Amino acid sequence: MEARRINSDSVVDMIFYLKWKSEAGAHTDGYQASRINIWRDYVPPFLLKELEGRQAGERIDIRLHTNDILPVFDDKSIFQINSRQFAARRTVEAIAAPGVGRFYPRGWLKDVAGVFSGNIQPFRCVHLNNGHMTVDFNHPLADRELVLSGIVGKVERKNTERGGSSIDWMEVLTTGPGMQARWQNQQTDFFSAEAFLRDDEAPDSQFYKEPRLVQHIDETAIEMIKNTYGRFLTDGMEVLDLMSTWQSHLPERLDLRRLAGLGLNSREMDKNTRMSERVVHDLNLTPSLPFESESFDAVVCTVSVEYLIDPLAVFAEVARVLRKDGYFIVTFSNRWFPTKAIRIWKDLHEFERMGLVMEYFMRSGGFTNLQTYSFRGLPRPHDDKYFPDLVYSDPVYAVWGQKGQPS
Repeated sequence: MEARRINSDSVVDMIFYLKWKSEAGAHTDGYQASRINIWRDYVPPFLLKELEGRQAGERIDIRLHTNDILPVFDDKSIFQINSRQFAARRTVEAIAAPGVGRFYPRGWLKDVAGVFSGNIQPFRCVHLNNGHMTVDFNHPLADRELVLSGIVGKVERKNTERGGSSIDWMEVLTTGPGMQARWQNQQTDFFSAEAFLRDDEAPDSQFYKEPRLVQHIDETAIEMIKNTYGRFLTDGMEVLDLMSTWQSHLPERLDLRRLAGLGLNSREMDKNTRMSERVVHDLNLTPSLPFESESFDAVVCTVSVEYLIDPLAVFAEVARVLRKDGYFIVTFSNRWFPTKAIRIWKDLHEFERMGLVMEYFMRSGGFTNLQTYSFRGLPRPHDDKYFPDLVYSDPVYAVWGQKGQPS
């Protein structure tokens, strides 16, 4: 039977990747687009032309400018307002003052032309001075060069057309990406006095006293994290699993010379049979790492970076214990223990959190070759406890860098 090829009557699954660069590093943002209706959904003409006649397994790569899929960058979209026009609607525990480089919903602004109270489109605060705020209404990817890659999945013929909503797939792909980069290479102000406070300031050893042998993300997201680590880790390496627990989320066939785990609950780590050594250590009490300098080929930190109250000290320590060119890979999602996560983490857009971790790498020193990676849109496993209330898998975000002096 001849494989189906994409035409105007097709319904298509695609995996898309947006690849772009900022002044600080390289970025890849992925999305699985399920059941794209070629006739009804919005797909830009240049992409339709590339997809026509393609079949499952084929790949496309298109170099384009963001102007091809986003509004053109406009200097007039950067303008000054009175700081009193910023009326943040926040919960009691959130951080009140705006930060330079941060994103906020436009609906938080008062008396700005074209803005209504329910507007959730992001704007960026780019300068604060003497009671005034300069804001940037441009898309965070505006004026950047992009590579749009796509891998064709299942191709089906639609049976009927009975109406339904139309999806703008370029809007889906570009909502979030760009927010992890600095504005014009200026440091983003994530570091207010309240940023690293937590709702529960009791010692972490008390909170983690009892073992929690549970998964913090779904199985699909775990596999994505394993695949991410598998890009950097090879047999025979010496690896540190930072803020570890009963699982390390490493590729099953990886044969490491040494896997050291550092965490807060010895009974949890005792369940992790892959570890060659286990160290109970509270990084929020003592940020220094109890290891010799240049003793690891790589360090991983899985769904835990949001709990660090002195991340710059910890990241500097990671650089110390890494060997030259060794990688530090940080992965996370959008689930955490609410009372123990730092306040700034809960206050950020999901893509901004990658920007926060990028700032950790840059400000702690000792890292180069910084990159971010995200993937969204995968289906949640049907046996997951949150299905079908949540149909999509937990998103995966990653930031990594190599030990070395920044250029």
